[in-house]
Amino acid sequence: MIRAALDNFRLAFGTFVAHPLRTMLTLLGIVIGVSTVMVMMALLEGLRIKVNKDMGQLGANVFRVDKWPQGFRIGGGNQMNWNKISKRPSLTLDDKRAILEHCPSVIRTSAAGWAPAQRVKTALAETQANVFINGTTVEYPDTAGIVVAFGRYFSEQEDIDGRSVVVLGPDVSDRLFPSLDPIGQEVRLKGRPYTVVGVLARRGKVLGLFNLDNMVMVPMNTFLSAYGKRRTVSINVQAKDKDSVDKAMEEVQRIMRQRHRLGIETENDFETSTNESMAKSLNDMSNVITAATFGVCLLSLLVGGIGILNIMLVSVTERTREIGVRKALGARRSRILLQFATEAVVLALVGGVLGLGLGLGLAGLGRWALGLYTAVPLWAVVVSLAMSSGVGVVFGIYPAARASRLDPVDAMRAE
Repeated sequence: MIRAALDNFRLAFGTFVAHPLRTMLTLLGIVIGVSTVMVMMALLEGLRIKVNKDMGQLGANVFRVDKWPQGFRIGGGNQMNWNKISKRPSLTLDDKRAILEHCPSVIRTSAAGWAPAQRVKTALAETQANVFINGTTVEYPDTAGIVVAFGRYFSEQEDIDGRSVVVLGPDVSDRLFPSLDPIGQEVRLKGRPYTVVGVLARRGKVLGLFNLDNMVMVPMNTFLSAYGKRRTVSINVQAKDKDSVDKAMEEVQRIMRQRHRLGIETENDFETSTNESMAKSLNDMSNVITAATFGVCLLSLLVGGIGILNIMLVSVTERTREIGVRKALGARRSRILLQFATEAVVLALVGGVLGLGLGLGLAGLGRWALGLYTAVPLWAVVVSLAMSSGVGVVFGIYPAARASRLDPVDAMRAE
C-alpha cells in the first residue's frame, strides 16, 4: 500500500516535470488565492496582536470620553449621522477637572488634542507635513501607554505656564537629529521655537497607516494657545480598578449629562469607549475583511480547480494507451483511480505550498520594508493547505474516474 502510494507520487511529479509551463499556468489561480489569504491574515493577526499589546499598556481600568465616535463601525444599523455629531459641544479641560472632582470611582484623568498634518523644522532639517502635534496634560502618559525613552515628559508647571517645550516621537527625532542628542535642541512649530525635553519610546503603526512614532507632544495650554482654544479634547479616565470601570463610566456619563444640560429622554452628546469596546470594533472589522478575503480565495481556487480539471482531462487523453497497458497488465480500476486522483491532489497541494511561500514572503517584505506589523496564524496555514488539497480532490475525481473506466483493449488501440 505504501509502495503504491509512493509510485503514485513519483508518477505525479514526473508528469509535472514533463510539462512545467502548463503546470505553472494551471496552478496560478490556487497560488493567488492562497497567497492572498496569507497576506491578509498576516496583516489582521498582526493588527490584533498589536492592538492587544497597546490595550494592555493602557490598562484594563482606562476608558475614553470623546466628542467623536471611536473605533470602526460596521453594518447599516450603526451608520453615523455625522452632521448631527459635528454639532455636539466640544469637550474641555473643565470637563476633565469636573470628572476627576465629582466621580468617586475615578482616580486619574488626562486630556489630549490633535493637530494633524504639521511640519516640524530645525535650522538644518525639516519633516514632511505629516506629523501629528498632540497637546496633552501631564497625566497623559499614565493613561495612554506612552513611555519616554530619553529625557523626560513636561511638568505640570510647564503646562500651567504654557512653556514652549516638546517631547518628540522617535521618527521625528531621527529625521531632525540623526547624529545629535535631541535633548535640549530647538525645533520650530508654526514658526515658534520649542525646546526638546524628551523622546518617546517606539510604538509602531496601526493598520500600517497611522504612525504612532510620527508625533510631537506639547503641553496642553501651549497647544491650545498655538492651535486654537476652541478645539475639542479627548479625555482619558482611569478607574480605581478593573471592577470599578462600569461604575466609573456611569458616574462620568451622569456628570457629563449634567454639564451639557441633557434631559432624561435626550441621548448622550458625547461618546464613551473602553479598551474592550474598541477591540470589539476592530474584531468586527477584521471579521468582515476575513470573510471577504476567503471569498476572494474561493474564487481563485475555483479558477484553479477548473484549470486542474482541464489539465487532468488532457492528461487522461494523452495517456490513454498507458492506461490501457497498465490495465492489461493487471492494474485494478481502483489503482488507476487513485493514481490520477493523487496527481490532482498533489498538483493542487503544490499550488498551495507555492501560494503559502509567496504569501509569507510578501508578509515578511511588508514588515521589513513598510514597517507593517504582521503575524501569520497557524490556523490560516492549515486552512489554506486544506482548501487547496480539497480543490484537487473535488476537481480531480471526474478525470480520475474517467481514466479508471477506460476499456483496456480500446485504450491500447488509441493513437
